[in-house]
Amino acid sequence: MPPGSDVDPHESPRALFAFELRRHRATAKLTQRQLAERMGYSDAMVAMVETAKRPPSERFAELCDEVFGLDGTMKRLYIATTWNKAPEHFRPWLEEEEEATALRGWEPMLIPGLFQTEAYAREIFAAEPDITSAEIDERVGARMQRQSILHREHPPLVAVLIDEAVIRRPMGDMEIMQGQLGYLLEVAQHPRVTIQIVPYSAQALCGLLGGFIIAERNGVPQTAYVEAQPNGRTVEDRNMLAKLLRRYDAIRAEALPSSQSLQLIKEAVNQSGS
Repeated sequence: MPPGSDVDPHESPRALFAFELRRHRATAKLTQRQLAERMGYSDAMVAMVETAKRPPSERFAELCDEVFGLDGTMKRLYIATTWNKAPEHFRPWLEEEEEATALRGWEPMLIPGLFQTEAYAREIFAAEPDITSAEIDERVGARMQRQSILHREHPPLVAVLIDEAVIRRPMGDMEIMQGQLGYLLEVAQHPRVTIQIVPYSAQALCGLLGGFIIAERNGVPQTAYVEAQPNGRTVEDRNMLAKLLRRYDAIRAEALPSSQSLQLIKEAVNQSGS
């Protein structure tokens, strides 16, 4: 790592930009203040970008390339921070998800995006009307990139409730479904992940209205993503967040304990192969 850097470049695209910014600045033997003066920014702004506390702007990245004599390197890293391959309506949520210390969600229709295999995700996107093969590749790539938060040094706590119908519903051929359920069992072993299945017998009727996921920072709910057709939305309204939390708790009260949930997933794996 560059001298004095405590940013993990594998944590997120923003962290990678911060890491490379500090590395190039150190190579150029510039202080943060000197770099800021050359770029026309405050040294506080440079410090926040360099510690990944603030995302860079496109102009910031372009000026970095000019100062360091790079051929568009920082601009390309900037593009990655914008999640430009993800659907536009979903990008605000991706930024919130990156910052979250905890994620709590309910999914009544599909395996949650954070837990999807590439093959399963491809089946989902391929079913979208009028989508091109290039768009499918881009969206699958963005989904796989999104999952990097589970592999960073300090991943968020992720607690997800999944309806039993999700693990029973075929998605693609038998091989795809078995691979997806097998991966779900694998990710459930992650020390920061909890998966609970809401069985058919549950009376969690409020959950049938749609899926959602809530992002928290240090124990405080900040935003939520609410699924809808044709596009979901990111919400910040405190009253809405409170209602979603109550709904999450009501659904969770009907869910199976983790151990029983994993056993149900194992049964679904066996059934998908029969």
